[in-house]
Amino acid sequence: MRLFPALVMLMYCQTLLAQLFPQPDYPQGYFRNPLSIPLFLSGNFGELRPGHYHMGLDLKTQGRENQHVFAAADGYIARIKIEPGGFGRAIYINHPNGYTTLYAHLNDFNPALENWVKQQQYQQESWSVFLEPPATLFPVKKGDFIAYSGNTGGSQAPHVHFEVRRTNDDVNENPFLFGLPLEDNVPPVIQRLAVYDRTKSTYEQAPRILPVKAGTPYTTIPAIITVNTPNVSLAIGAYDTHNGSANHNGIFEATLFVDDKPVNAFRMDNISYNDTRYLNAHIDYKTKSSSGPYLQHLSELPGYINSIYARHGRDGIIDLGDQQPHAVRVEVKDAYFNKSVIACTLQYNGATSAAATATGKMFYPMMLDGYESEECEFYLGERCLYDSVRIRYSKSTGNPVAVSALHTIGAPYIPLQESYLVRLLPTRVLSAQEQQRTIMQWYAGTKKDVQKVEWQGKWAGARFREFGNYQLVVDEEPPVIVPSGFTDGADLSKAARIVFTVKDNMGKCRNVRTELDGKWLRFTNDKGGAFIYKVDEKCSAGVHELKISVSDEAGNVTVRTFKFTR
Repeated sequence: MRLFPALVMLMYCQTLLAQLFPQPDYPQGYFRNPLSIPLFLSGNFGELRPGHYHMGLDLKTQGRENQHVFAAADGYIARIKIEPGGFGRAIYINHPNGYTTLYAHLNDFNPALENWVKQQQYQQESWSVFLEPPATLFPVKKGDFIAYSGNTGGSQAPHVHFEVRRTNDDVNENPFLFGLPLEDNVPPVIQRLAVYDRTKSTYEQAPRILPVKAGTPYTTIPAIITVNTPNVSLAIGAYDTHNGSANHNGIFEATLFVDDKPVNAFRMDNISYNDTRYLNAHIDYKTKSSSGPYLQHLSELPGYINSIYARHGRDGIIDLGDQQPHAVRVEVKDAYFNKSVIACTLQYNGATSAAATATGKMFYPMMLDGYESEECEFYLGERCLYDSVRIRYSKSTGNPVAVSALHTIGAPYIPLQESYLVRLLPTRVLSAQEQQRTIMQWYAGTKKDVQKVEWQGKWAGARFREFGNYQLVVDEEPPVIVPSGFTDGADLSKAARIVFTVKDNMGKCRNVRTELDGKWLRFTNDKGGAFIYKVDEKCSAGVHELKISVSDEAGNVTVRTFKFTR
């Protein structure tokens, strides 16, 4: 049988695409909706968030808390996590088919689990816990009530965060590939296409962002894009939604075709929490950090390890050196494989790209390198950078309270995957006591942080995961404990709770401990705000003494005691 050339090319491209991403073979219908109300999303898997991929589904709870949350399938409660940020209060359930489901931002657990967790917190003398009960302690059946929905941890509004992971390695799968009951026949929306000169660092240029015209396919304006460089890459701006929803959620997959051949693609599936920060390599970080839109690269940066990309060719970099027009299209899909397409033509005009104007030492991903001067040294590890870039250094007069000059390293729009070492030399000799209270302060714009330094001879070192400004400060001011609504000697016989906050001049407190009559007392600290104790059987009628102690990053300690009557 003779095949027409066009049909041969179509079969060839389909085979290549299948090689780029195998069709997922996840069990369908195994997991139920963990809520008793219809599924509506405020966030989906792989959605772009500051500094990380969103690793599950955010399920709306009709704008309120304390909806019942149910086990998605048979299994047992394997882990419980409670923390100020992040998941807040979360439950992990292991299932016999090799998957784990996670339910986060919860309020109270079911009564039996809630009581057990409270006992464990008192045994460990810690409100923040990560517990692993025996497999036989809390078995569950599909549909069993496990907790009430809430707004705890890093949540900004009432919802349930739901994940599906592989139990053996904790790699997250896209929950919608398991056939959850969501009605979705709405294709993604493509908003813009961006073009990059790949003879330069992605951080040393501003992309050419092209508006698009909706249609089948979408088209760029203009449709024929002439460029001044022989090597380009593209990025896409797009979002997805589903029936009955106006939320702008993330897309599932995008595939780049050049002259009808698949070149590179990414898919939001099989992502580990160890790799979620690599979102900063997937997006145009510089554009986003400058208040621009999210742009998702259709090429794989050289420092992206364990990436979400599949490649066939030059990592998504398009060679236009022949100066001929090349047909380009990008297919964008959601997890239900609704599809939108954008098409354009790219052509190199033979011009020479403008020479790079950035100054500073060139650093490369996957290389250990550093910079040394009389008062500042810094060292980047192999997995710090995503793309090659020149890193500038400068020194200026520090703040009067500082004991070093102000050192500026790099720029905030250059992202880092791992922390790097900064070492500074004080401008004067510090006493042993001052050295014990020395911290390194970092700031960039309105963001700031402090780290306790480690001394190596006269040099003070600390690690940070963002570029910016650094200086040494001797902090001898202890944190402040602020009671809310009570004082020493107060009558709290009618109080339902006891509340206090802590403050520090450097904005970083740690090691807060509370004791009632010499025994640890459980105060919650959701979202890192107020410390709250809901009066229970631990505080009987009579006179009591509450002792609160707190330290800061520099090691300064404050202790306050309050007597009160119940």
